[in-house]
Amino acid sequence: MTERPTGLTWTRAAPEGDPGPGPWIEIAFGADDHVYLRETSDPGNIVTTTRTKWEAFTKGVRAGEFDHFAAG
Repeated sequence: MTERPTGLTWTRAAPEGDPGPGPWIEIAFGADDHVYLRETSDPGNIVTTTRTKWEAFTKGVRAGEFDHFAAG
């Protein structure tokens, strides 16, 4: 498990101009290639991944590879 660093700058993935309350996903880029994700309703529960894996995920989102999860 990766130790949670302090002093991260969290960016909220929320519709522009929507103040909340969410819950929203927040992301922070840390040192040593780490990317941190959390949900605003449970900020103590942080998921850690690498920048390489995060970039692969976001490319997949843009390419529509996960659209079937949102179908309904």
